[in-house]
Amino acid sequence: MDIETLDLMIPMIGAAAAGGLIGAEREYRASPAGFRTHILVGLSSGLLMLAAVHQVHWLTDTPNDIIRIDPVRMAHGVLTGIGFLCGGVIFKEGLSVRGLTTAASLWTTSALGILFGVGFYVLAIGATIATLLVLAAAGVSERLLPQRRFAQLSVRYRRGADDTPASFAALLAAHGIRHLDASQRLDGDIYEIRATIGGTTADKEDLLTRSLRSNPDVIGFDLDKG
Repeated sequence: MDIETLDLMIPMIGAAAAGGLIGAEREYRASPAGFRTHILVGLSSGLLMLAAVHQVHWLTDTPNDIIRIDPVRMAHGVLTGIGFLCGGVIFKEGLSVRGLTTAASLWTTSALGILFGVGFYVLAIGATIATLLVLAAAGVSERLLPQRRFAQLSVRYRRGADDTPASFAALLAAHGIRHLDASQRLDGDIYEIRATIGGTTADKEDLLTRSLRSNPDVIGFDLDKG
């Protein structure tokens, strides 16, 4: 029993196209995994599922009556393996964790490749469109929905300054900023207070840095937005 060429080409083209569309969106946003990575993930997932679905054609030395086709086992293996690749694009940067959306898009691309490989074209195409809409909506939600912002603030004072953690907290409160924790360090003539701050906005941070710059007792400060 021969396999029709279209039975192999259509799933491969569909899986690669779905991966390319999602990868193009990730490439535009300068994500760790972009156009080529998503194409390869979708294509490889589709190829493995095609091999599982049509295994009767490559198990030529095995009697047909004892072959048991179970593509679900291959799907489990593909989705387990893709988890290691997804873990490689997640990393911590300052106070933020980056790459979660890209990891999810890789996982979704693998699932789409599986759907194309088993011939669920309508579901695969619909899921591709839905994925692109979700990724597009993510950019809109980041601009419109309120978000909790955190930053790491370190302020260095002259040793003889009267500033204390209490006055430091009062300064933050005067700008509508709260601190989650604070630590102190004395190094020679430099007294340093470090704190994780929350409830900030760009305007609040600008006013705070202006106050710090105008304070003659402040030797320097660092504001890491993560």
